[in-house]
Amino acid sequence: MSEGVIVGQENRLELTRASSTAGARERTGGASPRIRRRRPRWSGLVWVLPGLVVLFLFVYYPLVLNFGYSFQQSNIFTGEQTFVGADNYVKLAGDPIFWRALGNNVLYAVISIVFQVFLALVLAAIIESLRSHRWRAVLRSVYFIPSAMSLTVIGLLFTFIYQPDGGLLNGVLGALGLDSLQQAWLGDPKTAMTAIIMMSQWQGFGYSALLFAVAIQRIPQEIYEAAALDGIGPFRRIFSITIPLVREMTALMMIVTLSGAFQVFNEVMVTTGGGPDNSTQVLGTWLYRSGFVKNDFGYAAAIAVVMFVITLALAIAQVVYANRRRV
Repeated sequence: MSEGVIVGQENRLELTRASSTAGARERTGGASPRIRRRRPRWSGLVWVLPGLVVLFLFVYYPLVLNFGYSFQQSNIFTGEQTFVGADNYVKLAGDPIFWRALGNNVLYAVISIVFQVFLALVLAAIIESLRSHRWRAVLRSVYFIPSAMSLTVIGLLFTFIYQPDGGLLNGVLGALGLDSLQQAWLGDPKTAMTAIIMMSQWQGFGYSALLFAVAIQRIPQEIYEAAALDGIGPFRRIFSITIPLVREMTALMMIVTLSGAFQVFNEVMVTTGGGPDNSTQVLGTWLYRSGFVKNDFGYAAAIAVVMFVITLALAIAQVVYANRRRV
């Protein structure tokens, strides 16, 4: 190829680049294309800024204030505040009721993981494996109805169910000839916490199953059809296909369930209020009693900090674990 031809091609390339640059400047009103691409990023912050302000004012700022209050002795009625350092945390470490409440929350979390994550996932997989669309819709509604009820209503309902004389549970046990199993379910320290936990699982089980059902519906049906052609049975399909492919929803439900287990309040307050003999105290009820009954808001703030640290640590651990095992 001659030198003149090469020079001509280079000139045509330069003219093409110049014309494209000029056209881009005309479309952007004289600004360079790079500046034009950056404008939507900054304009988007205008829409996000109100949400950030609300989040800071009502979430992060109160968290910082609560952390400061945990180092003080506060009286909400007189407004007196005295800096006491780490005395509230030292008192916390030596408080047997606090450790009992923490143990109840741990028990609540373990049982909730079993019912509202693993068993709810298996139930959702069984429901979605049914061939009849009508039965799938009916069963979803039946299991979801308790989740639509108020916790206060459910607490009062189970108070009648657990009554030692005339209660539904003891009545059923008596009708089956199991009189030896009848208990004062909410009046016995040995059974009160378990009874409350079972009530809560009954209320939240259907909601978790419904969320898992939605996640299962997103799995391509071709995978199940290929597994069926290979002779894989329905139960093996649940554990080999369904459970691995809904891992992200499982991680989300683990975070929500564990966080909720350490923030339990209404279930206990409606049924036992922390009794009998503080056997059903949880961190939320002990915080309420310390602050609003004993007027020890510095100690209550220390309990709130412990609750926040526990839930945050569990959430971070679950997110890290889910990201490492993402499908």
